[in-house]
Amino acid sequence: MTDFDQLENDDELPKSKSQVKREMDALQEVGKKLLSLSKNQLKKIEMSDTLKDAIEESGRIKQNEAKRRHLQYIGRVMRTEDHETIAQRVALLDTTSAAYNKLFHQLEIKRDALIGENSKEVLSQYLDDNPNLEEIQLLRQLIRLSQKEASQEGNTSNRKKLFRLLREAEEKRLGLKD
Repeated sequence: MTDFDQLENDDELPKSKSQVKREMDALQEVGKKLLSLSKNQLKKIEMSDTLKDAIEESGRIKQNEAKRRHLQYIGRVMRTEDHETIAQRVALLDTTSAAYNKLFHQLEIKRDALIGENSKEVLSQYLDDNPNLEEIQLLRQLIRLSQKEASQEGNTSNRKKLFRLLREAEEKRLGLKD
């Protein structure tokens, strides 16, 4: 059996240098996004103490070359982390990401369905999907007030409050909020 035959039998081919470099660049990119988050947002992301220390240390580095090397270090540390989960969490916190926009639109659709004609069925389904929701009375009140606003076609403050409540509940469910 030749080396080529053995490679065909293996499930995973060895990675090329280019593939390894692309993966490291992707980890460094996630590291850059982590550096751009606020301290409050960083608390919402589960990571090791080593990565937390590296991120904290980066704030003290001023020289460009040192920043570049430190970013490479963060990329190396990210290899030992659950980097896929971290990348997903960062995407949900990054207002320019597709994941954030998708979540935002899903919440808008859910809000509009709660205000719409079949609101009782949608509400019961929402409560079944979110059994840990604490503000049920507030949710029902905001739905009623939003329905009144929709019929008057004027003020939208209660619709905004309803959206905010749905967003906070979703962030709690995803573990992005305490």
